Amino acid sequence: MDDTTRVWTIERLAEALDAPDHMGEVSVERVGEVLRVTLHDHGDLAVFLSVAGEQIVVSTLLWPVDEMTDAAAFNHFLLKAQKLVPLSNFAITDVDGREYYELIGELSVESSLRTILIELRVLAHNALDAAADLRHAFAAA
Repeated sequence: MDDTTRVWTIERLAEALDAPDHMGEVSVERVGEVLRVTLHDHGDLAVFLSVAGEQIVVSTLLWPVDEMTDAAAFNHFLLKAQKLVPLSNFAITDVDGREYYELIGELSVESSLRTILIELRVLAHNALDAAADLRHAFAAA
């Protein structure tokens, strides 16, 4: 599949990301209307990709909210530190009745495949940095 402008669907994204060109960098598994993209160069981090209207949303779970001693203070810290995490946003999401911090990025459904791959890499890099740096920085503050 070439990199010309198109409107992406889950099916097209699954096919494009699962192409031999990306073998070794990513593995793709479809889970309903979501793709689980495993980024091998980022410690096999799982990033979830979905298409919603005009957007492609990519996200990854960080850690459970209830593991933070003072979640309210940490949430405040995250809002202030947001500018340190380019192209990504923090959120809280519920997974099986437990809240998790999540890192999210969004793109247009008309983004090139190259841009989508860049977003996946950036999100993975930011998630690993957040896990290593932000959580510990707050604990030390």
